[in-house]
Order: sequence, then structure tokens, then C-alpha cells
Amino acid sequence: MIGTVVTREMDSVEYEALRQSVKNAEKQVFETNVDKMMKLIINSLYKNKDIFLREQISNAVDALEKIRFVSVTDSSVLESLPDLYIRIKVNEKEKTITIRDTGIGMTKEELQKNLGTIAKSGTADFMKHLENVGNQSSLTDLIGQFGVGFYSAFIVADRVTVVSKSSGDKQHIWESDSTSFQIAEDPRGDTLVRGTEIILHVKEEAREFLQISNLKQIANKYSQFVTFPIYLWDSRTEQVTEEPEGEKPTDTSDDVEEDTKEKEKDKKVEKTVWDWVQINKQKPLWTRKPSEVAEEEYIALFKAFTSDYQELLAKVHFEAEGEVSFKSILFIPKKARYDLYNSHKPITDNIKLYVRRVFITNNVEEMLPRYLAFVYGVVDSDNLPLNVSRETLQQSKLLKLIKKKLVRKVIELISKLPKKDYEEFWKQYSVSIKLGVLEDQPNRSKLTDLLRFHTSHSEKDLSSFDDYISRMKDKQEAIFYLGGSNIEEAKQSPFVEKALRKGFEVIYMTEPMDEFVMQALTEVKSKKLQNLAKEGVILDDTENSKQKFAEQTATFAPLTKWLKDTALEGLIKEATVSQRLHDSPCALVADQYSWSGNFERIMTNQAF
Repeated sequence: MIGTVVTREMDSVEYEALRQSVKNAEKQVFETNVDKMMKLIINSLYKNKDIFLREQISNAVDALEKIRFVSVTDSSVLESLPDLYIRIKVNEKEKTITIRDTGIGMTKEELQKNLGTIAKSGTADFMKHLENVGNQSSLTDLIGQFGVGFYSAFIVADRVTVVSKSSGDKQHIWESDSTSFQIAEDPRGDTLVRGTEIILHVKEEAREFLQISNLKQIANKYSQFVTFPIYLWDSRTEQVTEEPEGEKPTDTSDDVEEDTKEKEKDKKVEKTVWDWVQINKQKPLWTRKPSEVAEEEYIALFKAFTSDYQELLAKVHFEAEGEVSFKSILFIPKKARYDLYNSHKPITDNIKLYVRRVFITNNVEEMLPRYLAFVYGVVDSDNLPLNVSRETLQQSKLLKLIKKKLVRKVIELISKLPKKDYEEFWKQYSVSIKLGVLEDQPNRSKLTDLLRFHTSHSEKDLSSFDDYISRMKDKQEAIFYLGGSNIEEAKQSPFVEKALRKGFEVIYMTEPMDEFVMQALTEVKSKKLQNLAKEGVILDDTENSKQKFAEQTATFAPLTKWLKDTALEGLIKEATVSQRLHDSPCALVADQYSWSGNFERIMTNQAF
């Protein structure tokens, strides 16, 4: 039993009555951008039509989560209809697919705002990024990210009817053919009690979705992660006892005849029975033990978070205990989302927060620090109060503990990636790790271990600081590095001549953030970081070398004094004999606390 409210499928007469009631309502035209966006969706996703069901299920889940959240502080909202569920039904005769939820529902004004205007649809941002779309999968990405998924219904339907009932308002009907829409009060009254029913009037070319087997397969694909029950109106075959035909009068009571009658009574026949069948019976993945979850299930959950457009690179499924206990699954996509590094506002919707299996929010700022904004996942805690608000969450000590543990788990997950996977990770997220080194002082040491660079040891393979230190020469006290716009430029620099000739390995810093990172670190594993473009470089610390350097300094003292006081007066701080040059006659180095030439180039170009 899935509810105390009995509903039945509308027949063709009722459909026509609904249409007539809507036709009498004022016709409203979509905003220009909404109309343009819908045409793009309809025309561009013809090869990926099944996302229409994903988006309708997603919207239904949102509506259910909202009413459940409201019920935490006001249980009366569920009195009229306590069961929370989604139902999907196909009517082949009427060529319709109906998706029904018992969620929060929409008022007439909300139908207007949510489905008819640009304000709530996310269309402005969607259209802004359309110019960067290069293929179909990218468009699918945008649909999932900008909340315009409802309109994907028009991929398979030439007409969409939405019936919705919200507390405090009458039941209304919204209907559209994708060019205009109408809203009217439902003449049948409050048949839904609460929630929303979406009726898709399927196009002739999308008739395959009217086959229950096809729809069931798609629904299974997109419902495994849903915490609410999803029911599909489906048939099954049962063996039932056939009712015996009327018996003819007989004068005999022979045993053989009695046996024959008994056999006739026990004769079994097949009968088709229709019923609501739950298609997502398994518990939410994060509440199960990792050993009980198949890889395919993890991938399905991950794709639910990323709108089915990403591939999974790594995951971690764990349970934290102690002062705060929670269950969590965290995912790292293979590729960075398109706006990861150019978003004007922090990405805060990647982590879904549940309290005792009740969805609270996916918009908690700093659930993870901004440098880990590429991580998706779910957190389910038993310690947080159910009636917690987004504002109180920001001040919650328990949430700060959760964040601390999440960060550690993500760093641990990254550090354990196989070499090949880590190379892929570094291509996509190197900026994030460097940003973490700059911003996350408590985890700076662990994040520093994740840094990778090209060095003079191997221009092809990346090296960590541990790799560099393991190859350091005896009595080498510093890690040598040099910044440049590319490896070739760094290799040809006068600053590396003597170091390379003496067999010292040099790290080539070719990314804009690299020198910022080096300034934040100063040393690694008790080894000083030495920029070869700055003063203070010592490549040979033997007594013989010191004596030779002192002699050279004395010999060229008149020249260095003339350069400083006369030739370059006011332009340089000091002129000295160099220990870092071999072929080049001179080089301009920076003061220890000044910008290097490369850093000045970066700041001038505003690369960071």
C-alpha cells in the first residue's frame, strides 16, 4: 500500500475536459530566451532523449525533499497525505506518460514563475554558456547544471500538462505546446491532495517510450540513488485457479467422476495483474557497507550528481565516528567542470547534506573549501538536528568537524591514486591543489606532497618534492627552482647554467601560480627552497670554492663598484661576482625579498 488516497487514471473524456478548461484560460507567451532555449534542447538532444525522465524524476525528488523538510517543524503538512513517493505510469492508448509526486506542489503563481519565466529557470546562465557548447554531451551538462531540465520534456512530448496542488491554494493546471502556455484552475477540484502530476503527450516519433519495458529500464537507471520510493505501473503474470464451468446434473456418484471434477477445480491458468511496483527497493548507497555496493551502483550515483555527463576518476565510501559521526561517499570526476576556475561565486552545491536520511540542503558554503570544489558527494549525519537551518549550519561546530574529516579523506583519496590516474588528475586539478597549498595552512604539508613539477631530471615525467629530495646530491641543502613561461625558456636561462653543469636538479616552474606557492612554502622537508633568479644562491660551499670566490670578488671590485655607482647608478641595488653563471657574461637577479623577473611578468599580465 503506498497511500490512503485512491486515484485513478484519467480517461480520454477527462483529458479532453481538462484541455477545454485550459483553452479558456489566457494564452501566455514564453520569454524570448526561454523559447530559444527550448528549441535548442528539443533539436539538439534527439540522440539522448531519455534524459527527459531523469530531469522529471530529479524535479520530483526536489519537491519531496522540500515537503519533508517543512514537515520537520510542521508535521501537519503531511496529515492529508502522509506518504512521500513518485509514481510513473504509461497509457499507450492515450499516448501519455504521467509522473506523479506527493511533494510540496506549486501554487498558480509558482507555476507561472517556475515554468513560464526566466527568473526561476536558470535560463539566463544557461544561455550565457551556450556559445561554449561544442557537442551534445556538453548541452546535456548545461541542462543538468542550470536547472532547466523540466523543458527536456518537450524532447519526447509535443504537449505537456502539469497539474499541481500546494497547501493554501487550489489545484491548477499548466499546459504548454513549447511555444506558449496557459494556466487554469482545475475543474475537478483537489484530486491530488498535494503534489504535482506531469502528463507528457508523447510525439509519434518517440513512441518507444510508451513501451513499459523501455521506460522501466530508463527509470531504473535514474532512480537507484533516490531515497524516496519510485513506483512504476507494471504488469506481472500470476498462476490462478481456473473457475470450473457449471456442472451438468448427474445420477452417478462414481469415484472416477469425482476425481475428474477435483482436477477440473485445481486447473491453473495464467492471469495478467497490474499493480504499482517499486523499482528502487535498495537502501541509499551511503547507508550500506562498501562491500555491499557494486561498482555500477557507485557510477550511477556519481552520474546522478554530475547530470550523467561525467566519468568517474576516484571515489571513497566511509563512515566517520567520534565526536561527530556520519556516512559519506565522495567522488572525483575525470574532468574539471567548465566553470571550476572562472566562476564568480563559490561552487557550493556539490555536496548533499542529509540528517538521518532526510535531505537538508546542497547549498552549504564551505562544506568543502573552495579548492576542493571539484569534489561531489553526500554526507549523512545522525548528530545534526533535523530542523537545522542553512544559517545555523554555517556556525555549527559539528559541521566544522565534518568538513575537517572530509578534507582529510579527499586528500587521502588523491594521495592513493595510481600513477596513471594521478597524472590525469594533475592535468585537470593542479590549480586546485596549488590553491589549497596557499589557503589551507593546517593541511599544507599534505597538499605539498601532492604537488608535481617538470624538472631537469625529466622534462616528460612529473616529479614530486619527495622525488627531488631522493635525488639530491650529497650535502645539497637547497631545492633549486626557476620560473619561466615554458620549459624551454627556463632551460635556456643564464640562471641555470652553473647549476645544471654541476649536476644539480632544477625544478621548472612554468605555471602562473607556481611562484605564489613557493613564496608560501619557503622550505619543504627541512630543505630550503632557492629561486635561482634571486640573490643568495650557493652552488659550492667548499673551503676551496669560498677562497676562490673571495679572490674573484677582490679582483673585480673596481668593476662592480663602477657598475653600481656610475654605469647603473640608481638602477641596481648591488653588483657582485656571480657563482651561478658559466657561459653568460652577466645576469640581472632579484633581491631576496623582491619579485623575480618571471613573477613580475605574471603580475603585469594579470595571469593570476
